[in-house]
Amino acid sequence: MALIITDDCINCAVCEPECPNLAIYEGEEIFEIDPDRCTECVGHFNEPQCQLVCPVDCIPQDPDRVESAEVLQLKYKKLIGEVA
Repeated sequence: MALIITDDCINCAVCEPECPNLAIYEGEEIFEIDPDRCTECVGHFNEPQCQLVCPVDCIPQDPDRVESAEVLQLKYKKLIGEVA
């Protein structure tokens, strides 16, 4: 699954620099996550770094974007240029 940032976000910006895939960006009202770039840190870390640093716990998995570990690994490999 890709992650999402909920309306509980306080725009503290601590999550943005933690994303190794540059999937987190400042949206119009709150920070947002590009689901095409979010691998839940698969390929980089054992758990999503944004969730670890979020002080308000507003970064759950996106129930509309269910992805297996294999799909997340493939997405990671595409992002780093290992797979076309």
